[in-house]
Amino acid sequence: MYELHLAVPMSGAVLCTLNTRLDSPMISTLLAHSQAKVLFVDSHSLDTALDAIHLLSSSNSPPLLVRITDTEIESPVPDTSIDIKHYEYNNLIDQGDDQFSPILPAQESDPISVNYTSGTTSRPKGVVYSHRGAYLNAISTFLLHDMPSMPTYLWTVPMFHCNGWCLPWGVAALGGTNICLRKVTPKAIFDNIVLHKVTHMGAAPTVLNMIVNAPLSDQRPLPHKVRLLTGGSPPPPQILSKMEDLGFEVGHLYGLTETYGPATYCVWKPEWDSLAPHEKARLKSRQGVQHIGLEDVDIKDPVTMESVPFDGKTIGEIMFRGNTVMSGYLKDLNATKEAFKGGWFHSGDLAVRHPDGYIEIKDRLKDVIISGGENISSVEVETVLYSHPAILEAAVVARPDDHWGETPCAVVKLKDGYEVQAEEVILFCRNNLPHYMAPKTVIFQDLPKTATGKIQKFLLREKVKALGSLH
Repeated sequence: MYELHLAVPMSGAVLCTLNTRLDSPMISTLLAHSQAKVLFVDSHSLDTALDAIHLLSSSNSPPLLVRITDTEIESPVPDTSIDIKHYEYNNLIDQGDDQFSPILPAQESDPISVNYTSGTTSRPKGVVYSHRGAYLNAISTFLLHDMPSMPTYLWTVPMFHCNGWCLPWGVAALGGTNICLRKVTPKAIFDNIVLHKVTHMGAAPTVLNMIVNAPLSDQRPLPHKVRLLTGGSPPPPQILSKMEDLGFEVGHLYGLTETYGPATYCVWKPEWDSLAPHEKARLKSRQGVQHIGLEDVDIKDPVTMESVPFDGKTIGEIMFRGNTVMSGYLKDLNATKEAFKGGWFHSGDLAVRHPDGYIEIKDRLKDVIISGGENISSVEVETVLYSHPAILEAAVVARPDDHWGETPCAVVKLKDGYEVQAEEVILFCRNNLPHYMAPKTVIFQDLPKTATGKIQKFLLREKVKALGSLH
């Protein structure tokens, strides 16, 4: 995937990295929506890809399949029964033209990639990145990372997330070395840092949690300070403190798929060094200020479009504008217009602005659950729950989780005469959704509603939050 981040744009094509966690129906939907012509697939994901291609309707011509076999590890036995036209990746590389000249974009606003925010089967949102935006965000991200020439970067952030925060291009620009893991485990992280003298890495708060809770037998003394950037839900203060003790220097950033990944950063001020550890962690958990490549970020009233005062109290919506904001949603003009109402991109995140100008998220306008760095649409999970024959009403909210940040909690009301166990509901969801989207908790009760019949999710959130972490 790293090589293809460079090869695909150089061939004049548009890159679309697909989430390896998605199931076949979702992959099929995204292939159809993106009108993909070629599908590169790792041998470990071959069955899912083949099922997805077979699900394509007759109106969608199947993409050409290119299979990638990793010779460095034990790979599955090659499937010789593939009934669609396919090639082997290494064979294609061997047949390449050494004299090929890259096909440059006609305009810097031309698309370089499409990233799907979440796989809603009905209306997948494909976020279009431009060559200019990717270029600027790649530079901005390695500057946030304090990367010197020839860094060694350890990948735990998937490259299907915002094109890996634009770092496939950024690390290449600095002549860096990339260390890729087949599976992210604490032992693999420590071993690779020591073996390859890793200087920088990115990680979701979930990975930080894995690192600090790793058994001592998996931990190793770090050869030097490792610079680590984390994004997503703010990591708990105790996790930040333990990471520092282990030899990591942690920075906190914030952004969305629509902002090419990182958009703001909690820039550390030297005068904060003398503060107590808990106060340091509190300050570091804020979303901060814009990076150098972004024109502007503001907290605004979404109705009046007036900026909120810098008082740390008045809540508004985080909004962005600039070259590192998406070109729009693929084939969805209405959603694009809605997202850019008033000339600013509306993030859907509610925040305050402190007197020092730093922003801090307080709540989410949309009911999105961020679990282990993955965005989960509560509406999508609710749709599946409503398809269960025993469920009358359902609502999905986030439950705090010390490991994943958040996990989906389903609050359901059963139809009269039905008896169903929580485990059955969870299994039903796992059979009809990618596993990470399935609820980890199920509560059976009547759902609180307004006079107009709308479910009052804020009451459910309060109840579920009081349950505490599942782990």
